[in-house]
Amino acid sequence: MRKIVNKSKGITVCVVLCFALLFSAHHAFAADVYSFGVVPQFEQRKLHAIWKPIIDELEKRTGLHFNLVTTLQIQDFEKEFIAGKLDFVYMNPYHILKAADVQGYIPLVRDKVLLRGIVVTRKDSPIKNVSELNGKEVAFPSPNAIGACMLVRAELERRYNVKVVPLYVKTHSYVYLNVAKDLTVAGGGVEKTLQEPDQSIRDSLRILYTTTSFPPHPVAALPRVPKEVREKVRRAFI
Repeated sequence: MRKIVNKSKGITVCVVLCFALLFSAHHAFAADVYSFGVVPQFEQRKLHAIWKPIIDELEKRTGLHFNLVTTLQIQDFEKEFIAGKLDFVYMNPYHILKAADVQGYIPLVRDKVLLRGIVVTRKDSPIKNVSELNGKEVAFPSPNAIGACMLVRAELERRYNVKVVPLYVKTHSYVYLNVAKDLTVAGGGVEKTLQEPDQSIRDSLRILYTTTSFPPHPVAALPRVPKEVREKVRRAFI
């Protein structure tokens, strides 16, 4: 009887140890995977085509593992980083300030090339001056898109006393598509993102207005990400 009891105890100990090892291994693996959120300037297929190679290269350079996180709408992306669900983020300077206030996101690196907001119309549009947009419906990605919406609207109002009726269509891609399909008379975007739509869409548009330059989108990290990991990512982007 004693042998049976001892044997049972031995089996129990082995089972407990196995579960402990499995949990430890799973925890260690999970801790090495970092979420990397990207502001949805484009529709998801395009976003993945642009960012998947970047994430793959980042993994090679750092030896770390990343999970690329994208959302359908900029508003959904905002909810994710405000809730602190994203370890690393690529987003505009306005979002960085907002994220720093609520979660303390730390900027790591940004592109050196300044960006400029734009207003586009169809090439065959009769509109030749931004003053003609007053009271018109204009497409924008989201209210908090700093170059494509905030800066554009601020400059139109301040410099030309032009107030437009905003139509928020979720991404830069949809802005250009709306204008190309003549669903809105104009749309706000950024010079850099105008290079991404299909050639047929680009060929149908022209730039009506260009804003002053503003800083590009930075990559930032949550304070909970270890300092050595943040440094690896920073160096990989340089």
